[in-house]
Amino acid sequence: MKYAWIERHRQHWPVSLACEVLGVSASGYHDHKLRSAKPRRNLSDDALLVHIRAIHAQSRGEYGWPRVWKELLARGIRVGKERVRKLMKLHGIKARGKRKFKATTDSNHGLPVAENLLNREFTPAAPDRVWTSDITYVATEEGWLYLAVVINLFSRQVVGWSMKPHMRTELVLDALRMAWFRRRPEAGLIFHADRGSQYCSVEFQKALAAYSMRSSMSRKGNCWDNAPTESLWGSLKVGRLHGRRFGTRRAAMDEIVDWLTFYNHRRLHSSLGHVSPMKFEGLWLAAQQRQAA
Repeated sequence: MKYAWIERHRQHWPVSLACEVLGVSASGYHDHKLRSAKPRRNLSDDALLVHIRAIHAQSRGEYGWPRVWKELLARGIRVGKERVRKLMKLHGIKARGKRKFKATTDSNHGLPVAENLLNREFTPAAPDRVWTSDITYVATEEGWLYLAVVINLFSRQVVGWSMKPHMRTELVLDALRMAWFRRRPEAGLIFHADRGSQYCSVEFQKALAAYSMRSSMSRKGNCWDNAPTESLWGSLKVGRLHGRRFGTRRAAMDEIVDWLTFYNHRRLHSSLGHVSPMKFEGLWLAAQQRQAA
């Protein structure tokens, strides 16, 4: 799996650096290339289906055929994408269905609104230059559970989160505090959110100022100004929560934390070259250290 990833990304990362970060030897990688060059009998449909079902189950049904195919390649299983697509369709293996969700933004208030500093520049040059945040909700038999996250936009890693039975300012403050204590970013970070009353509140704006962060807000009613966070909600709700029933808020919280761990450490992210947020940032940091040496 590691050798296959190195092979796919060798145009972007030096082989020696990728081997060092992934904990494999360069000689082992070259031996793997020689072995892979030899003719090999293709997997039968039954054998391939076992791998497909395993990957689909590990993603809790979130992966459709494109990500399943990418994961097969990452595991060293050479197979055509059309074969994967057709086999999954034949056996009814698919990603969870899409669903629309209502907005949670309360922008009907008289609080000051920050300028849109982010301006849809979703690819910062380094970690902890820009964070984005938003609130969503999950239904349980005990009532609504509200979730706020903070995303490090560079790697799309969720660096802070908070879950509560309400949407008061405390919800987003706790997510911000968690992110700050975990990352300790330098002064000047842009913190982007929507115009919700929680983010516009005096208490939250004071916290941003105390952390030397600059507040940025989307234009009114424009969800595309915070597209990466909206994408995260889609991945969570469609990929993991759609069709699930939770008897308690605690059960929903446990499932969400499990998914956040999967998302940060293992989920293949298309905008990151189909690696996880944690691996993407790790490769970047290793490259910076190598350049500085």
